[in-house]
Amino acid sequence: MDVNAFDYDLPEELIAQTPLPDRSQSRLMVVDPVTGSVSHARFAEILAYLRPGDVLLLNNSKVIPARLFGTKADTGARIELLLTQQRSETEWEVLAKPAKRLRVGTRIYFPSPDAQPTDAPPYAEVIGEQEGGIRHVRFTLDEPMFSFLDRVGVMPLPPYIHEPLADRDRYQTVYASPPGSVAAPTAGLHFTPALLEEIQRAGVEIYYLTLHVGIGTFRPVTVDKVEAHQMHSEWYEVPPETAAAVNRAKREGRRVIAVGTTAMRTLESAGASGEVKGGADDTDIFIYPGYKFRIVDALITNFHLPKSTLLMLVAAMMGLDFTKRVYETAVAERYRFFSFGDAMFITRRCET
Repeated sequence: MDVNAFDYDLPEELIAQTPLPDRSQSRLMVVDPVTGSVSHARFAEILAYLRPGDVLLLNNSKVIPARLFGTKADTGARIELLLTQQRSETEWEVLAKPAKRLRVGTRIYFPSPDAQPTDAPPYAEVIGEQEGGIRHVRFTLDEPMFSFLDRVGVMPLPPYIHEPLADRDRYQTVYASPPGSVAAPTAGLHFTPALLEEIQRAGVEIYYLTLHVGIGTFRPVTVDKVEAHQMHSEWYEVPPETAAAVNRAKREGRRVIAVGTTAMRTLESAGASGEVKGGADDTDIFIYPGYKFRIVDALITNFHLPKSTLLMLVAAMMGLDFTKRVYETAVAERYRFFSFGDAMFITRRCET
C-alpha cells in the first residue's frame, strides 16, 4: 500500500495554533462509514451520539515537560534533550540535538539561575547510543525526577504549533494522572469535568487506561510502502476493572468507544486474543487498512496529519475512500486541524 495514498491538501491556516477558551466548544464531525452519513455539531453535544450502556475509554496519561535545555560539560555547547521513554527511576531514552558529539560518558549540565558557585548542578550522563539521535542517559539529581522536570522542563508541543503555550494545563486532559507522555492524547482535550459528569449521569460507563505517548508521535513515515513502516514501542497499562468492563460490554453487545488513537491502540493490543487482558506491557501495534478490529466499535479522534500513522489508523476504521471524503469535507467546512483542533466521532465500525 502506497504511503502517498494517505496524502491530502491542507491549508496552513486550518492548523489550530491555540486551544479554544472552552474545551467543549470545539466542533464535532459525526460520521458513519456504513451509511456514508456526515453531520456537524459541537463537542458539548457529544452525549446526543452516545447511548446508555456505552463504555467510554480514556487515556489518562499526563504530559511531562519533557524538553530540556542544558550545556555540554566540556565545551559549554547548548544541548537540547527530548525525553522519549523512561527506563528506570533515573534513566531515560532521549532524542538529543545535536547528538553527533554526545558519546558515552558525556555529561550535560542543567544549572539553575539562582545556583551558588559551590553548588553541583544536576546533570545527565550519556550511557548508551542509538541511531537517529537517540541517547540513553542517567540523571543525577538532588530532587525527584518529575519535580526537576516541573521546575526546568518545557512542554514538548508538536512542530506544527508555532504559538507559545500560555497555560501549560491546556495541553493536558482534565483527567491526566500518571506522568509519562511526551505528547497529549489530544482527543481527550475536548472533555470538561462537567461534560464527563453529564455523560456518566446519562448511563455511559467511563473507564481509564494509560498509554504513555512516545517519540513515534513526532516521527514521519519515511518509507514508500505502508507495510514497511516500523512503529516505535510505547508502554501501556489496562487496570483490571477497565478490562473487566470492556469484556463485559463485548459479551453483552454494548459499544466500546475509544477516546483517541492511543486508547484504540491500547485496547486492540491488550485485546489481541479477542478479550482484553489487564496489566502492563509494551506495544508497537500498527493499525492500517486491512486490520480487523477485535475490541473497539467507535472512535473519538482529532483530524490527523497527511501520510501519518494516525490517519492510516482512521482509514482502517472508515475505509480509505470514505476517509478522503471526510477530510475533504473538513477542509471545505473550515474545521480546525491537529492537536488543538476539532474532533470527529466515527459512530460505527466499517467491516471490510
